[in-house]
Amino acid sequence: MRPNSDKVYLQQLIAEGEHQQQDFKFEISDARKIARSLSAFSNTDGGRLLIGVKDNGRIAGVRSEEEIYMIEAAAKLYCRPNVEISVQTYEVDGKTVLVAEIPKAEQKPVQVQDETGKYLAYVRIADENILATPVHLAVWRQKNSTWGTLVKYTEREQLLLDYLAEHQEITVSKYSRLAHISYRLAIEYIARFVRFGILDICFERHRFCYRLRGNE
Repeated sequence: MRPNSDKVYLQQLIAEGEHQQQDFKFEISDARKIARSLSAFSNTDGGRLLIGVKDNGRIAGVRSEEEIYMIEAAAKLYCRPNVEISVQTYEVDGKTVLVAEIPKAEQKPVQVQDETGKYLAYVRIADENILATPVHLAVWRQKNSTWGTLVKYTEREQLLLDYLAEHQEITVSKYSRLAHISYRLAIEYIARFVRFGILDICFERHRFCYRLRGNE
């Protein structure tokens, strides 16, 4: 339920700042660009966009009809599959702010068509939209497969677990070299462990790595 006034409600949201499930947008001038945010939220935990709010939290307002058209175009024209968003309009001190709610996708990935026609998927990490890795894509592909997964440990899987028992993290490249397997096969092994909750995907120092669940 909405609080007593639009202003109170928006102040509560803005006070949270930008985080994994919330982003501020001063305006929407590029439907393709905003589609990346829709993809990132959909592929992670869902979230909301506050449109007409600057990065510092100041309410600037929008031209509501034009902005609504742009975000709907982003959801329907540039996302595959389409993203079912809900947009609410709020009035604060004569300024209009849009709050777009983006649900977590039931089937991932939600991809975005770039300027070249290529489809890319994004994930939301903290307050950033990050291009999904081949491991993310492999996890989603495995989950969407109609075939069951036979779980068995070979020497290659055991090598991965043994390494992580002694070291905090590993990358796909490192595992590929250690196990003497192709990069593509290393992705599949790591994705399987991520899928079954054995490994976590971590993003630090502008790179992805993989850790045993529970290892901080």
